[in-house]
Amino acid sequence: MITILDYKIGNVRSVEKAVARAIALSGLDQRVALSADPEVILSSEGVILPGVGAFGACITNLSTAGLIPIVHRVVEASIPLLGICVGMQMLFEESEEMGTWQGLGLLPGRVRKFPDGLRVPQIGWNQLHIQRPDPLLAGIPDGSYAYFVHSYYCDPSEPNDILTTTDYGFPYASMVRRGLVWGVQFHPEKSQQVGIGILKNFVTITTSNGLSHNNVL
Repeated sequence: MITILDYKIGNVRSVEKAVARAIALSGLDQRVALSADPEVILSSEGVILPGVGAFGACITNLSTAGLIPIVHRVVEASIPLLGICVGMQMLFEESEEMGTWQGLGLLPGRVRKFPDGLRVPQIGWNQLHIQRPDPLLAGIPDGSYAYFVHSYYCDPSEPNDILTTTDYGFPYASMVRRGLVWGVQFHPEKSQQVGIGILKNFVTITTSNGLSHNNVL
């Protein structure tokens, strides 16, 4: 089972539908659930951390739901974790959005506001420039377009954590990975075939066969 963390933020149902479609296309024996139950989450083959809106509201809701230590236990248990949009941003150490907010600290780095002079939020389609191969990118051509809506971007401290960059005034990290923790800044549920392809890859990763087959760890 793949569990989407349900902590009272806005886009979980659309993510659930997209993951269900990706599972159907994968042909694998998986299912998707929305849950905040630690037992359900920790018994999952994969976990998705969605996020939409402000970083502070998301991390506060995650804390109120008691899920911050659970996310850390997911990582400690080597359960694949995928952060989406603000969910990716929360993987980092801190954000400067409307003050300073502590993140989950699963990847070193900071979430920063786009520089003055750029129109924010960035809304619409933009390209993914692949920096290194990864199972999450299987079958995704370099330069593919995904759908973005955000005013802040992730600035990883470790360049090797960056899977793709996207140009918006300058190149920034749009997909990241460290160990079994992945993040995508765009919305795969709104990114048509590219987004479904990435979610399908995550479904494959959550199976032991998927990890051994791709073997890019």
